[in-house]
Amino acid sequence: MSHRTEHTLTVAAPPRVLYDLAADVTRWPAIFAPTVYVHHLERSESAERFQLWALVGGEVATWTSRRSLDAAGLRIGFTQERSQAPIASMSGEWIFRAAAGGGTEIVLVHEFTAVGDDPGSVRWITEALDRNSPVELAALARIATTGHPVEDLVFTFADRVPVDGAAADAYEFVNRSDQWPQRLPHVARVVLREVSPGTQDMEMDTVTEDGSTHTTRSVRICTPVERIVYKQLVPPRLLLGHSGRWLFTDDGGGATVTAEHTVAIDPDRVREVLGAGATLADARDFVRSALGGNSRTTLAHAGSYAAARR
Repeated sequence: MSHRTEHTLTVAAPPRVLYDLAADVTRWPAIFAPTVYVHHLERSESAERFQLWALVGGEVATWTSRRSLDAAGLRIGFTQERSQAPIASMSGEWIFRAAAGGGTEIVLVHEFTAVGDDPGSVRWITEALDRNSPVELAALARIATTGHPVEDLVFTFADRVPVDGAAADAYEFVNRSDQWPQRLPHVARVVLREVSPGTQDMEMDTVTEDGSTHTTRSVRICTPVERIVYKQLVPPRLLLGHSGRWLFTDDGGGATVTAEHTVAIDPDRVREVLGAGATLADARDFVRSALGGNSRTTLAHAGSYAAARR
């Protein structure tokens, strides 16, 4: 038996801005609190296929989805190609309509079946959709109504370093973050818990340049030995969201390791965090320097570790 949910929100922003936000899933981990990571499998202007990891009911779930992108009609259709129990099937649509009084009415529709049509599973899925869908709609509204271009708030940057060693050894260094307090100068404490094979819950204390300590908690998805992706569950005050990934590539006689970050800046916190005269451009530079600096330190130590094991 098929079940249907519908969630709506009227937002004081143009339909096209909101459509573009929902259409670009690479930004989702920084915009949507439940989304951990999205990995494209196929991609064109009007269709895409990807695997997505997200927090559902407090646990990490993953599924593969196909989407059809109708930029002219401002509609995005989706179907889960491979769902995770207790979901047997899931499909739906994002619809962006010009509202009568101005702005946009967003409609998010889900249609699903549960494994065995179990009433408890139907209730669990419905409750999860009722929790996550309003959060996603509100997140789109929050980014679209700041008065700033989206690309000034949500952006990705990366640092790459060559490694005189094997990608697998550099991967091991990053994967074993429980060893970071002994291996990295800016890490004071790490509590690492393996939730399930390849899925980690990591709490970390980082020492900043002024000597203060900043605590973060992240979910990490580890794919040996290609990549480790993560999502900060509680981002720093300056950010609405932060996700990242480490990529490890052998390239003949050595390797390349990449540290990539996708962030969403909170413009309302810029002056609070950086001072009265700070601008959004200052915030972008600060985030790039702070996050990139820590990543480059980790990259350098991972490279030394891999070189020593060659």
